[in-house]
Amino acid sequence: MAANVDLIKELRHMTMASVAHCKKALEESNGDIKKAAEYLRKKGLEIAANKQDRAVKEGRIEAYIHHGSKIGVLLEVNCESDFVARNEDFTSFTKDVAMQIAACSPIYIKREDIPAEVLEQEKNKEDFCKNHCLLEQAFIKDASLSIKDYLGTIIGKLGENIVVRRFIRYKVGEL
Repeated sequence: MAANVDLIKELRHMTMASVAHCKKALEESNGDIKKAAEYLRKKGLEIAANKQDRAVKEGRIEAYIHHGSKIGVLLEVNCESDFVARNEDFTSFTKDVAMQIAACSPIYIKREDIPAEVLEQEKNKEDFCKNHCLLEQAFIKDASLSIKDYLGTIIGKLGENIVVRRFIRYKVGEL
C-alpha cells in the first residue's frame, strides 16, 4: 500500500521520524497511524540498543529555571559528535528532559541506578521505578511516551548513541 502524504506528515509530526521511516512504517501497518507510531517506537528502541556501546564524548549541559525562579535543573546529556550536540532536535530533547526533571523530581536516571537496599524496602517496586527513575517516567508533554521511548526516538532520528549522564535539581528551601 502506498502511504498517503498527509498521513506521512502527521506521523512525522507525531514521532519526529524521517519521511522515509514514516513511509515504511505506514506501509508496514497498512496505513494505521497508531500501529505505525508503535512500529517506529520499537524501531527506535532497537536502533538505540544497537548503538549503546558506542562512545559518547560530546554533548550538552542544559540549564532550566522554572517560572518564579524557585526550581532549577542542570542536566548533562552526551552524544557522539559535536554536530549532533548542536542539532535542533537534540537541543529540544535536552530542554524537554530538563523540564521533566523540574516537574517530576526523579532521583535516579535508570532503574539500575537504584541501590538494592532502597528497592528492597519498597512494596511496589514498579511504581517506585516509574516515579523515581527519569527514563521510566511518562513524558510530561505526551503521557503515552516514556522518557526512554523519547530517547529512543531521538537516537533513531539522529543516528547516534545518546546518554543522559547526570542531573541535579534544586528547589528553594530543600537540601
